[in-house]
Amino acid sequence: MGQQQLLLLVLGMVIVGIAVVAGIQAFSEGKAKADRDAAISDAMRIISDIQAWKLKPVAFGGGANGSDTDFQDVNFAALGISTTGDAANLDNDKYETLNGCFALSGSTTEATLTVYEPRNEDGTSCGDAIATVTIDGTTVADIEWDYATGSGS
Repeated sequence: MGQQQLLLLVLGMVIVGIAVVAGIQAFSEGKAKADRDAAISDAMRIISDIQAWKLKPVAFGGGANGSDTDFQDVNFAALGISTTGDAANLDNDKYETLNGCFALSGSTTEATLTVYEPRNEDGTSCGDAIATVTIDGTTVADIEWDYATGSGS
């Protein structure tokens, strides 16, 4: 084999190697974005449940207590969602799915839903916060998203 052929062979191998590394990196980034998007989709379902709970009369287990902005009694149990509840689990006040962890708190003016990445590899706590959602009414305009810095969204 001549020098030119060897040079072309080495050059081809380098190009293929770079393409493989770039493909692996693109796949990893795409998977991370898909995971965040799935967690946000779950959050949208919970937000919808919160707003539906607020519209439902108290007699039927809802939060329609005469004030459009009083979310003081909202929690996962009121929405019919079971939290983790495991005594060994450090996040027993969170709702977990395969896509992420969710924390919910209510006040006299708004409900706040915090979206976290799925459980860490050590299994003791949820990952970093992805977004915080503030709900202060029952319309789309009453939902405000605040994405965490560095979440990539």
